[in-house]
Amino acid sequence: MTSTQILIAIAVYFAVLILISFLVGRKGDSATFFRGNRSSPWYVVAFGMIGASLSGVTFISVPGAVELGAMNYFQVVLGYILGYAVIGLVLLPLYYRMNLTSIYTYLNDRYGSAAQYTGSSFFLLSRIVGASFRLYLIAGVLQDFVFENMGIAFWQTVTLTVILIWLYTFKSGIKTIVWTDTLQTLFMLVAVGVAIYFVSDGLGLNGIGEITSFIADSEMSQIFFWDDWKSGQHFVKQFIAGAFIAIVMTGLDQDMMQKNLTCRSLKDAQKNMFWFTIVLTFVNLVFLGLGVLLTEYAAFAGTGGFKDSLFPCIALQSEMGIGLGLVFILGLIAAAYSSADSALTSLTTSFSVDILNIEKNYNEKKQNLLRKGIHVGFSVVLILVIVSFEYLIKDASVINKLFVFAGYTYGPLLGLFSFGILTRLKVPHLATPMIAIASPFIAYAISWFALEVFEFEFGFFVLLLNGAVTFLGLLIASAFNKD
Repeated sequence: MTSTQILIAIAVYFAVLILISFLVGRKGDSATFFRGNRSSPWYVVAFGMIGASLSGVTFISVPGAVELGAMNYFQVVLGYILGYAVIGLVLLPLYYRMNLTSIYTYLNDRYGSAAQYTGSSFFLLSRIVGASFRLYLIAGVLQDFVFENMGIAFWQTVTLTVILIWLYTFKSGIKTIVWTDTLQTLFMLVAVGVAIYFVSDGLGLNGIGEITSFIADSEMSQIFFWDDWKSGQHFVKQFIAGAFIAIVMTGLDQDMMQKNLTCRSLKDAQKNMFWFTIVLTFVNLVFLGLGVLLTEYAAFAGTGGFKDSLFPCIALQSEMGIGLGLVFILGLIAAAYSSADSALTSLTTSFSVDILNIEKNYNEKKQNLLRKGIHVGFSVVLILVIVSFEYLIKDASVINKLFVFAGYTYGPLLGLFSFGILTRLKVPHLATPMIAIASPFIAYAISWFALEVFEFEFGFFVLLLNGAVTFLGLLIASAFNKD
């Protein structure tokens, strides 16, 4: 597939997204941007959330990770099911009862304003880095296969990528994203289906029966790992970590919850979570199956690429023709932008509501001006962070680094929310930020010590460790509360 063909596909795709943005958000204001006027159909939100949850990391990094870790990632996905149940039955009723715009307003009501600032700050850090990880991966693919040959620098590719996101989100924010994510999820699922067809055909497989049998017979189809309890791949660790990853990266994440809070009612939001869980579990299994097929095809055909470059190399450089390359590019962009666009919107929302308290301190005209300025500001921040990753994580598999980092930044949020919901104890006002900031450092020290002394690898389980340290710190601090 030529660079010109790829550019045309990208241009047409974004023209459609910008058109949707214009049609949906012609009369957008701050309420539209932050809450979508609480008018989104639950089934549209559920379908769109699939693409936002999977992102470009799943699209590339999950199939690429099969080569080294087989299908062990599905152990994490099974844990998601438990986590999403907690979100639907515990967190969503809380958020709707309090009629929240930002979910971190709960921390203000429970602990005080310092806790809200702390929770929002951890989210801002988490989402900036998480969104940057995802966009870095996609920008890298576009750079290697399109823009490098045109003499365009990596920072220019990144800048163009973020500007395109800004163009279709700046006016109506979350209301636009609910609908554009639906389109992007569709493109992504079609892309993975077409990819399976092409790769299976290249391996001489015909029909779903032969494909599933081929995957099942492969050594890389192993899902469950029980042998080494010290390993980060052990089932118990990954299942429990998956449950808590779902809780914090969806239920305690303004990005994902902002979509749920646009539903018309709590009942609709819960239906959204139920169907979203079922479909997401199946789609992740399909992605892992694709990873097996891609790895086997690479060995069979002698193509280059491994880990995160496996799928792009086969799709864009193999002899399979323009069809696979076209759907790969559209699916990749859809997966990446369905996650990144909502990240930019949620960053703007959290900073506006939690840090500036924009809805109470300013009139509607001033709110719109500030919101637009903040939106531009976070666009610039994303560009700077993504470009810096070119020098920091160039040789690593992105999905593993993303989850390890999330364990340290979302862990304090897990501790703050769980302590607030499970206990009625009060904590000194300024103790919450001190404990939340100290917890990641303590958790890192414990995990390092366990690995060095006992050869025990926490892996994704560090999220639970971090949350437990925060919870324990709050419990100890509550003994010194004088109220």
